[in-house]
Amino acid sequence: MSLVAKKAPHFSVGAVINGEEIIENFSLEQYIGKNHVILFFYPKDFTFVCPTEIHAFQEKLAEFEKRNTVVIGCSTDTEETHLAWLNTSKDNGGIQGVTFPILADASKTISLNYGVLGGEYIYNSDTKTWSFKGDPIAFRGTFLIDKEGIVRHESINDFPLGRNIDEYLRLLDAQLHVEKYGEVCPANWEEGQDAMKATHEGVSEYLSKH
Repeated sequence: MSLVAKKAPHFSVGAVINGEEIIENFSLEQYIGKNHVILFFYPKDFTFVCPTEIHAFQEKLAEFEKRNTVVIGCSTDTEETHLAWLNTSKDNGGIQGVTFPILADASKTISLNYGVLGGEYIYNSDTKTWSFKGDPIAFRGTFLIDKEGIVRHESINDFPLGRNIDEYLRLLDAQLHVEKYGEVCPANWEEGQDAMKATHEGVSEYLSKH
């Protein structure tokens, strides 16, 4: 079930911040009323596509910060594994130099609540045991959460499919434009282009110009 237009699920978990410090009880609540948030999930530390995405988010971090937006990564690995990966150089497949928070969803509850866990728990009533069908790691889910804690965008990619980070900047610009001007953003809209009023007249006016 989609989370769009709903309250983002709460969490309070261990995380690594500033690329070097493990903390407990990292929460989304600290940003409510202050920042927009891009929360992205990735499958595993020490893998292949994942570091390319994480470095790509880091390279664009200043652009997100200019828009008063916090970037947060999350996988089902532990804080200690995150820290080890953060201490591994880029040349060796690591993510050294990454500074945004990375959450440790070892219990898999955040991934489950956001609908990105790559499988499901199944209960066998005959044997009274639980098993897991699928992959107990996160798909490449990405969520744009506004200052009020409401999810405004979500996308979920399968494991082999890397993200386009510029698209999340475009979506963030669109969300900020909607909030500021009350206009809606048409197909392929980018910052600086015409938006339109959400009326029949507004659509007609926009289409007549384009």
